[in-house]
Amino acid sequence: MLRIHRLLLVASLLLLPWRAPAHDIPNDVTVHAFVKPEGTHLHLLVRVPLKAMRDVNFPERGPGYLDLTRVNDVLHGAATLWISDFVEVYEGDIPLSKPQFVAARVSLPSDRSFVSYEDAYAHVIGPPLSNDTNVYWDQTMLDVLFDYPIRSEQSRFSIHPAFARLGLRVVTVLRFLPATGGVRAFEFNGDPGLVHLDPSWRQSAARFVDLGFLHILDGTDHLLFLLCLVIPFRRLGALIPVVTAFTIAHSATLIASAYNLAPNFLWFPPLIETLIAISIVYMALENIVGGSSLQRRWMIAFCFGLVHGFGFSFALRQSLQFAGSHLLTSLLSFNVGVELGQLLVLILLIPLLQLLFRYAVAERMGTIILSALVAHTAWHWMLDRGHILAQFRFAWPAFTTLLLASALRWLMLFLFLGVLLWFLQKTVQRWNDRAPGIGWKALARKFRIGVSSIARTALSGDSQEAGRGR
Repeated sequence: MLRIHRLLLVASLLLLPWRAPAHDIPNDVTVHAFVKPEGTHLHLLVRVPLKAMRDVNFPERGPGYLDLTRVNDVLHGAATLWISDFVEVYEGDIPLSKPQFVAARVSLPSDRSFVSYEDAYAHVIGPPLSNDTNVYWDQTMLDVLFDYPIRSEQSRFSIHPAFARLGLRVVTVLRFLPATGGVRAFEFNGDPGLVHLDPSWRQSAARFVDLGFLHILDGTDHLLFLLCLVIPFRRLGALIPVVTAFTIAHSATLIASAYNLAPNFLWFPPLIETLIAISIVYMALENIVGGSSLQRRWMIAFCFGLVHGFGFSFALRQSLQFAGSHLLTSLLSFNVGVELGQLLVLILLIPLLQLLFRYAVAERMGTIILSALVAHTAWHWMLDRGHILAQFRFAWPAFTTLLLASALRWLMLFLFLGVLLWFLQKTVQRWNDRAPGIGWKALARKFRIGVSSIARTALSGDSQEAGRGR
């Protein structure tokens, strides 16, 4: 009797309706998208892996194959829930209304139609997969076409693709096809925020000023280099030629790298990172030894600024896609942001160091302690980065016409930098001659003397006129 009850219990559990467990969050997800304005409509084509759409029960048959006869009933809801509800599109500064769902279909992972917009569009609105296709649901892709009503295809468009929730690591490959022709490709990780697909120069400038400002505040190695520059010369007037030389140098190599003048060898980025660590160690040791003059310091800052400019270019490389057709404007704006960040750091560091050396520790001892801590940190960076650099094999490149052209470009760049260094040296020398002490007090004193002499001359002239009148 007990055995019969157990059999009935098991049978009842098997016959009860059950719901499949929620899908796991996928580790890596790649989203492909096309945006094309055409007439009074903006087309948005998106391809997303079906496994990234959690909490959606796709119909199955047999041993877990996707039931293609019933899957169309859930594709509209899945596309709306996981794609269109998390995409914001703007025409100018005006957000567009929710898009119209046009078509959707399931595709095999081997399908190559999203290589171009024309193939992807024809594929989405074309015939679906055959119902007898045997494919597991988590090995397929969902292709969707949305339409947004717009005023003009000539407008400037922006998009916020919030696809980061589709997986732990989400890469979005987006291509914009403006009405004027051509293709602008974007690739970003996670949530990029609002992306201007055809930015004006003001939008590019604002974005890259912000990038430069945040980069200098997030870059620990650049902050430590600035600290080493500030410790011996804790006056803003004395730091002007030093910081200016560093700025001009890293701007030159940053722009050169952005225009593909930098070497493209695999060992070049780790070499630059190692040289940046060496520059910090050197500056810290020079502070410990002491005796660094202002003339020597700004020339060293210029030389190391060339190295740091390549480091800035590595960090900026992924963001140049947001520059649109304003590459030079974006590069200059990035440098402006870097300088604003450096100015903020200097404004904070100078009074803090003054207070530290006045009330906590003697100036010489404090300089040695701070510089030693910086040198210790940078020394470990240098060893770690040098170990990575040693793993690359160096080989002399083959002598070709392309190599000769690259060498000539670098020769022209070095000549330009040499002329720039000479100009800076003459400018700093004139600055020292006109304003001894590199401060504003001397200039103010000369200004007051000049004003006083003019006033005395005017008063003496008035008194003589008065005497003649009598």
